Amino acid sequence: MSAEKAVKIHPSWIRHLSQEFERPYFKELSAFVHDEYKERLVYPPPKNIFRAFDLCPFEDVEVVILGQDPYHGAGQANGLCFAVGEGITLPPSLQNIYKEIESDLGQKIIHRTGDLERWARQGVLLLNATLTVRANSAGSHQGRGWEQFTDAAIKALSDEREHLVFMLWGNYAKQKGAHIDRSKHLVLESAHPSPFSAHSGFFGNKHFSKANAYLAKHGKKPIDWL
Repeated sequence: MSAEKAVKIHPSWIRHLSQEFERPYFKELSAFVHDEYKERLVYPPPKNIFRAFDLCPFEDVEVVILGQDPYHGAGQANGLCFAVGEGITLPPSLQNIYKEIESDLGQKIIHRTGDLERWARQGVLLLNATLTVRANSAGSHQGRGWEQFTDAAIKALSDEREHLVFMLWGNYAKQKGAHIDRSKHLVLESAHPSPFSAHSGFFGNKHFSKANAYLAKHGKKPIDWL
């Protein structure tokens, strides 16, 4: 797995993360992931490992939504956090995200599908902390180096861009966002949209209208969440 070959990643990210690709941890991670795909059933498909980065170039990012692990069920993971492949039943967390959008914006979701590419192409970086996972084994690729790589991506955005919106849902995402410069970005935090916690602060967080108001305030185009 190299940045330029076996996977697809937008050149803008290769420029900003080039040092990461050369670090020992990333070379070890690459070898591990290569062997995992060779020997086991791993998600998402290799071409989609960096899909969040490929659909959303560095300079186009306006909103960052942080997830933890890819889904580990058949046909679910597609390289975008909280999203699933077309035709796959919407996972509970995504159902709750849609409920909050409808409540927040007072309108019905028009595109009620699981693949959130329409958001990514508007500048929403749908980033999981860990980009791969073994089938039916949640968290199986954690602690192998992905977290260091995605931390570097978040830091690059925080340092080199201005007036971005970071949505941090749940304690894991909040911890991962600890190094975001809050003096020049909007950081929105709440409970996770999982059914286990959505009623503890995710519902009613109004993150989607708050994000659009902030973008508009800074002369940027709001996201069409519907």
